[in-house]
Amino acid sequence: MDCLDPVRKALLDDLDEGFAELFAAHRALVFTTALRLSGRWADAEDLTAEAFLRAYRALSGYDRDRIAALRPRPWLVTILMNIWRNCARAKSRKPPPDLREQPVETPDPGEGVEDAATRRETGDELQALLALLPDEQRAAVVLRHVVDLPVAEIATALRIPQGTVKSHVSRGLRRLRELGGTP
Repeated sequence: MDCLDPVRKALLDDLDEGFAELFAAHRALVFTTALRLSGRWADAEDLTAEAFLRAYRALSGYDRDRIAALRPRPWLVTILMNIWRNCARAKSRKPPPDLREQPVETPDPGEGVEDAATRRETGDELQALLALLPDEQRAAVVLRHVVDLPVAEIATALRIPQGTVKSHVSRGLRRLRELGGTP
């Protein structure tokens, strides 16, 4: 047990405190992934909350050996990907919502106006391009180049071979270059 990373060790010592460490260590990864997959801040918050809720419930039923063997990043991304796919499937069956009922994004009070405008403009451009990719390419590109997961972890999270991950990333990047007008 001495060779365990601090998060898994904390989970083994006390599930609740360990889960707080798991959340702190991986919330940015899960939220960023959710934001780039869903394209909306509110949806990303919902996806992130649901992913961590399901992770906690799952951990409650795991024995010590399973927790000790856990690889948190790909495990959390797998949970998130499953929720995202289920939500996308459910949304495709419903009529589009009335845009007047959409919540307004709350600005970060610590961020300057110029920084917020630049972030928003760049994020909107990226999101618009990512939305044009097929789901499997979008997921692979986001996991590889937005949240910087290694190919092996992406393969685990998406439950596909590493070669397929590389193919999805390559095709997705090529398509993004074509759409964005860069060579």
